[in-house]
Amino acid sequence: MPILAIFTGNMTTDQYGALRKEVNWEGDQPAGGIFHAASFDDAGRIHVADVWESSDAMNAFVETRLAPAFKKLGIEPPEVAVRKAHNINAYRSIEKHTI
Repeated sequence: MPILAIFTGNMTTDQYGALRKEVNWEGDQPAGGIFHAASFDDAGRIHVADVWESSDAMNAFVETRLAPAFKKLGIEPPEVAVRKAHNINAYRSIEKHTI
């Protein structure tokens, strides 16, 4: 069952850039990953919305790639809330943002 994961935590844009480079989720897309969007609020907190095919797929990615990268880079992992996805839509305009 697809899930929605919301990650929130203290992370700078530079740290996020380093994490993207280290994990390379865009070049080596994780199995079961459907969607990823990240934003920063005025207080510098990161907010990430991920959609995954299953909790197992997300947990495998976190355990094997994301958590080790957080540790290597000395970045505090964000808090995460995971919920069953009720509805998932991707509109045509997403095509200009796909990798």
